Amino acid sequence: MEMEKNSENKNLIVRPPVVVVMGHIDHGKSSLLEAIRDFKITSKESGGITQHIGAYQIEEKGQKITFLDTPGHEAFSKMRSRGAKVADIAILVIDASEGVKAQTKEVISLIKELNIPTIVALNKIDKPDANSEKVKRELVKEDFLVESMGGKIPSQEISAKTKEGIPEILDMILLLAEMEGLKADPLAEAKGVVVESYSDSQRGPTATLLLMEGTLEKGDVIGTSSAFAKVKNLEDFQGKQIDKAFPSAPVVVFGFNGAPKTGEEFKTFPDVKVAEDFVKKPEGKGQEVLEVGEEQRVLNLILKTDVLGSAEAIEGILDTFPQDKVILRILKSEAGDINDGDLKLATGGKAVIVGFKVKIDSVAKKILEREKIKIMVFDIIYELVQNVKDLMEKIVVAEDVRINLGKMRVLQKFLAEKNRQIVGGRVTEGQLKKGAKIEVFRSEEKIGQGRMINLQRNKKDIDSVSKGEECGILFEGDVKIEEGDVLEFYVQEKRKSLE
Repeated sequence: MEMEKNSENKNLIVRPPVVVVMGHIDHGKSSLLEAIRDFKITSKESGGITQHIGAYQIEEKGQKITFLDTPGHEAFSKMRSRGAKVADIAILVIDASEGVKAQTKEVISLIKELNIPTIVALNKIDKPDANSEKVKRELVKEDFLVESMGGKIPSQEISAKTKEGIPEILDMILLLAEMEGLKADPLAEAKGVVVESYSDSQRGPTATLLLMEGTLEKGDVIGTSSAFAKVKNLEDFQGKQIDKAFPSAPVVVFGFNGAPKTGEEFKTFPDVKVAEDFVKKPEGKGQEVLEVGEEQRVLNLILKTDVLGSAEAIEGILDTFPQDKVILRILKSEAGDINDGDLKLATGGKAVIVGFKVKIDSVAKKILEREKIKIMVFDIIYELVQNVKDLMEKIVVAEDVRINLGKMRVLQKFLAEKNRQIVGGRVTEGQLKKGAKIEVFRSEEKIGQGRMINLQRNKKDIDSVSKGEECGILFEGDVKIEEGDVLEFYVQEKRKSLE
């Protein structure tokens, strides 16, 4: 959400910068976020942070900074993009011992597209093979020049492990924020974006909101395109009750009629009725009529995740799978533990339940004791999507795949009777194997086909023969082979593939 800079508005105040941290998997994005939080928030203060809410705020030199821990996996550009759209500053984390990777390049492209001020954090400098200068040279190739290489992008060597460089990173953020002149109107109607949402067992659908304009107070009615709530209670990122929230603050609101979607914008309404009318009724997933061909199969899934951002990230990856042979249909996708309702839907819809960082509740466990329902729960998104892909490949219709083995030029023909013939020749390509199928070519034109009944070398039966060697074969087929013919050998296998 871009803020309008209106110099005529006298109500404008300086607001804290919103920072998103991005980078290649395993380069330390999460470690840096944790290091900053641990560096600035004492263990006593952070004791209430038990749920991943997607954002937190620190204070540095009397000024606040909001950090977005974008939901889902940083490899998913969709979630990265949403995280960056609401951010004022990006931190690009690169492992100084590994350098620029494919996902690093994706992030750089996104940063250029959004034209967002960026700090390069050269992480893991505590490792003996760290080489920051090499990384900087690699960034030059991506036309992403840091200051020491003649560019305008600030960079900082850090170690999320030892906390080295963390104070310098925070100083850079404050400097960039000052240069950007970030302001907001606290008297305007409250609006912002949904950072994360999940289902709380006690409080129901709950969302972390990032307030970008106005002041949010208890009693306000807010809504997105998919859900609304009357704000009865407000909590900060540490779970502490607050009366009001100001621009750039992450705030937790519960009491929604349903979980709003990650990335949706929210705004205030005069009353619940107006908000309810605004909310679009979500279309039921998986209710559409599917046209399935004879060679197609359908895999029905029920997806349960810790937070909605994870579900959206997973769906984004699953959407990239080829579905010409197996149609992937998600009957239900929501945040929360696996319950009896999920099991009933799985039974009726002949679906597999897939969970990410969730548990199976006590009622569902009792049902599972007497019902056979396939449930798979994972803590790593990569493993989840790989297992779904394996399920798709398992039910795909197997196809005959031709595997070419080699070629032989016929040098001599021997005994011939009915549809069988013994010929000798030299292998010109690949390797010949007993039992292979054969195509016969004469003057580069296919004239017939058959199969190899037996293979000999020096009058001894063998299983295979390689390029450059001479051999004799017992051929069975619909054509008489002549000297000079070229025989092509191949086998056919049943293979399952989504491609």
